[in-house]
Amino acid sequence: QVQLVESGGGLVQAGGSLRLSCAASGRSLSRYAMSWFRQAPGKEREFVAGIWWSGGSTEYADSVKGRFTISRDAAKNTTYLQMNSLKSEETAVYYCALGPGTFRSPGPYNAWGQGTQVTVSS
Repeated sequence: QVQLVESGGGLVQAGGSLRLSCAASGRSLSRYAMSWFRQAPGKEREFVAGIWWSGGSTEYADSVKGRFTISRDAAKNTTYLQMNSLKSEETAVYYCALGPGTFRSPGPYNAWGQGTQVTVSS
């Protein structure tokens, strides 16, 4: 059974940067994709970015294109989300998820991390 553990959240001022990490264990990731979602209080969980483990192709939500970068380190079984030029409205709990593709809805994903809080102060 795969386990996902996020880290790297915290408090940052608007315009600042953070890098989130998601370490996976318990399963080969070669046939899967890893994605990041976020959920703000009172809102639905929304897709942020995704990456195919094999090949590394990526997808991004329109709202983060040009500011966020998703990447993976196969040797460490870890996915990263580099977030630049953060906005206060991006305050949320950020989750990584493992699934059969970079789907933009949460349903198809098989496993989720516990989430890491990102707070962007204005």
